[in-house]
Amino acid sequence: MSGLTEHSGRPGLRKDGSRKGAAVVRPPATISPARVAAFAILEQVENSSAHSDDLLHGPLMVALSQADKNLATTLVLGVLRQQIALDARILLLLQRPEARLASPIATALRMGAFQLLHLDRIPAHAALSESVELARENGHAHATGMVNAVLRQLTRAAAPRKPLVESTAAMAERLGHPAWLVERWVKNYGRAAAEKIAEYDEQEPGDGDLFERSEDGPRMDDGSRLVAELTAASVEQPKRIWDCCAAPGGKTMVLAARHPQAELLATDVSGRRLRAMGARMGREMPAANVRMMEADAAKLAESEGEFDLILCDVPCSGTGTLARNPEIKLRLEPAELSRQAKRQREILTAALKRLAPGGRLVYSTCSLEPEENEAVVGAVIEGTRGVERIGVEAVLQKLMLRGDASGLVHNGNLRTLPGVGFQVDGFFAAVVERSRR
Repeated sequence: MSGLTEHSGRPGLRKDGSRKGAAVVRPPATISPARVAAFAILEQVENSSAHSDDLLHGPLMVALSQADKNLATTLVLGVLRQQIALDARILLLLQRPEARLASPIATALRMGAFQLLHLDRIPAHAALSESVELARENGHAHATGMVNAVLRQLTRAAAPRKPLVESTAAMAERLGHPAWLVERWVKNYGRAAAEKIAEYDEQEPGDGDLFERSEDGPRMDDGSRLVAELTAASVEQPKRIWDCCAAPGGKTMVLAARHPQAELLATDVSGRRLRAMGARMGREMPAANVRMMEADAAKLAESEGEFDLILCDVPCSGTGTLARNPEIKLRLEPAELSRQAKRQREILTAALKRLAPGGRLVYSTCSLEPEENEAVVGAVIEGTRGVERIGVEAVLQKLMLRGDASGLVHNGNLRTLPGVGFQVDGFFAAVVERSRR
């Protein structure tokens, strides 16, 4: 995942949900439970395909006090958000920077460095000593001297300053992002916007500032809610609605609330995610008129018929949500964008075939990459008779937004950029309409 660590394959699962090959830490009295849990989670993220969000709600966190849960969460997400920048600082202090460190050593160094550089309320001695002990307790007693020396040097080293003239690669490293990704954003959105996006990704995200906060809706970020509200406002009084990639369910609940009279079908290809969505809806919206079905959106049974309104919120790279899902930027490769785009075209093509005459479909992603957005919509519409893209401006005017919505529109599509204008995650949405027969 980065230059400090040497990998040894992707371990399997133990019965308790943890990963074989990842560190199982039994803390001595000198290591706090929060740091033990954070270390174990970071090791699983580093050495497997596990997601931090799942692990932060998993068995490693159950026994912690609320204060320790908060600290563990801060450590995990903070280290992942800052990992590229932390590694760059650490490499400068290694006697042999060309040697790849074993994963537990790298994780202990990153945790110590993050606490020393970014958490003012953590005593330096606690961050340093417990990082040393984490390396010792995970089979690397020989490295404790090095961990201690590097972190002590870090406490004395001056913080790097932003140079007057900074290359894109240097900016990406300073802000903890892969250079290839920031270079794409500079090309597509300009250097100033790219810098704001990367700065936003480094911070803990809020709920956003597009909508007034209320207690009567599902808990979701403003970007997701904006897509859901845009979809709901696209058709007045639809009889049948299909949310074709519905889990985790927040957008489905908005659609159900805005159109309680409609028959709403929510499908998802993942049975596990769909079950979790069903449990969520049972808690938060038990009276909703929603039928849930495990199904591939590209292969929905013909017997399901046509729909007046379709939300096609497709799986994507997720580059608009790096502040919430920081491990994405450590794993994503350029080739993944074309793979995602192929699947997205399949889903959109199939969904348009189920759109009733006069009906509208909203295609959306949480990606910043044009290959997954404008290019997908353009290619599919060009190859589909009887459909056209319509501008989102008129639909956005129906929504009760807190600011000027004109900055959310780009070439007739919805486009939010993290940290640019509104403080909201990055989303794209296009509205497509089928002509009446």
